[in-house]
Amino acid sequence: MIDLEVPRKFRPLVEQARGMAEEVFRPISRKYDLAEHAYPQELDLISAVIDGMGSSGAGQGAGASHTTRAVDDQEGVVAAVGSGRNTREDKGVKNGSNLSSVLSILETCRGDVGLTLSIPRQGLGNAAIAAVANEEQKARYAGQWAAMAITEPETGSDSGAIRTTAVKDGDEYVLNGEKIYVTSGERAELVVVWATLDRSLGKQAIKSFVVRRDNPGLKLVRLEHKLGIRASDTAAFHLDDCRVPAEDLLGNPEIKTGGGFGGAMQTFDNTRPLVAGMALGLTRGCLDTTTELLAGAGVTVDWDRPAPVQSYAAARLIQMEADYEAAHALTLRAAWMADNGKPNSMEASMAKAKAGRTCVDVALACVELAGATGYSERELLEKWARDAKILDIFEGTQQIQLLVIARRLLGMSSSQLK
Repeated sequence: MIDLEVPRKFRPLVEQARGMAEEVFRPISRKYDLAEHAYPQELDLISAVIDGMGSSGAGQGAGASHTTRAVDDQEGVVAAVGSGRNTREDKGVKNGSNLSSVLSILETCRGDVGLTLSIPRQGLGNAAIAAVANEEQKARYAGQWAAMAITEPETGSDSGAIRTTAVKDGDEYVLNGEKIYVTSGERAELVVVWATLDRSLGKQAIKSFVVRRDNPGLKLVRLEHKLGIRASDTAAFHLDDCRVPAEDLLGNPEIKTGGGFGGAMQTFDNTRPLVAGMALGLTRGCLDTTTELLAGAGVTVDWDRPAPVQSYAAARLIQMEADYEAAHALTLRAAWMADNGKPNSMEASMAKAKAGRTCVDVALACVELAGATGYSERELLEKWARDAKILDIFEGTQQIQLLVIARRLLGMSSSQLK
């Protein structure tokens, strides 16, 4: 069974991440919210520290690049490789890199979500590589920053409708299409591009390709101006006869039409708990700040008394804390399952759905409870309310998560339940 206490071996990592949030991210959060598209130079030192921790073995799971998963394409079975050591033959209960990554990201996002997304070599593309790449590819891409390009102008949340094509030409694939909302697209060294080998086969033919950022066929169109997470650059690309070596196709190049999603789709089982962890961090920041502000105004929660007999503000805090704890438990469960070789697609979607919605609801409620202070730039609450919405959208919208959950519960395929 999962133990909800933070494992002892992860406590130093969590403390370091908390210190990073409070001492580095919070002080510069407003600066890079106002200076959209400016690269946070302060993160170079943070990145060097994380790299040093990883080299020493002390920082396993310090970021998204450390979450790993082995995909058995023959059986459609997903086996987690916690901290790069777990195997399906190892029957012991593991607290590995998926859980530690969620715990550390939760802490850094108490400081700033956009800055967390901007840490070099800790991108969601790195998690995608860790999820489906073979060992040779993982070694070849090690130490490089990878963005992930999935969304297209006319596909939205339906990843199976991807129109970007990949056509085999000798020892290369030729990619053509358009990608939007690519997090860290300008700054990253690599971009993991999702493309289809055969549009008629839907999700089964989707593969992910690692494209070098300096590839002449990968053309930056624009950087988006956004509601929130402004410290993180968000790019749009055209792929025009973009030639990629065949060895840069992640995982198995064969199209398998039976037994669940292809390897590329398994990436979400890794990244959705991470995004849920981001939402938890922002939620925790909102709750802590609002609790302090209300206490300063004489409003405190009496945890020994029922909510209905307390003030509205206190009762609202109790409700939001309960939602946070539910989202927290679901997220840890999804990450723990991945570390222990248990299929977690439904649980990953449950975590993402609950944490994303809780984050938005809590952030807006905290702005309301704090009154004029919450709406002004004197506190970060208004910024967090803007940042929150993306956590309910990317890596699959709220509605997509509920569809995934329903399909799993009912034993139905995506073609049977749309």
